[in-house]
Amino acid sequence: MTVRNAAQGILADERSEQREEIVELLKKAYWMELETVMSYIANSINPDGVRAQEIVESLNTDIQEELGHAQQFAARIKELYGVVPGSLEFTAEQSYLQPPEHQTDIVHVIKGVIEAETGAIEHYNHLIEITEGVDPVTNDMIIAILRDEEGHRRLFEGYLREYEAEGLA
Repeated sequence: MTVRNAAQGILADERSEQREEIVELLKKAYWMELETVMSYIANSINPDGVRAQEIVESLNTDIQEELGHAQQFAARIKELYGVVPGSLEFTAEQSYLQPPEHQTDIVHVIKGVIEAETGAIEHYNHLIEITEGVDPVTNDMIIAILRDEEGHRRLFEGYLREYEAEGLA
């Protein structure tokens, strides 16, 4: 039995260059999510103080969502005939999410989360533009993930405003 490629859509032979570009952008998104998971784990365990509890709880919830996003990206990479990269291909980039010098510096954590979510939102908006009219499956997936990231950023912006209103940021 002969296996044939799709005649149209992102899996068609004539779309291989576009497909490869999308796979590379998905790999970047995959690494962004996994790095965020690592940083959120550290920042959900290290903080001290009464005020840290709500941030810790929020990060613990977000860890599971971000891990789920990474898994979705990995599955889509494979569906597009890419190879999900292994750990040797990872390069850390999120300096702003490193644990603060003082474990009571919750504002540092909040600002780091906002920065991470903003970076994800920018990358995902770019992916949406690239996949629009070309790869509706990836486009729909990214739109759904974008909604989560916007919600995360909005929540942490609220935390920052509270700290600012109290003169703590």
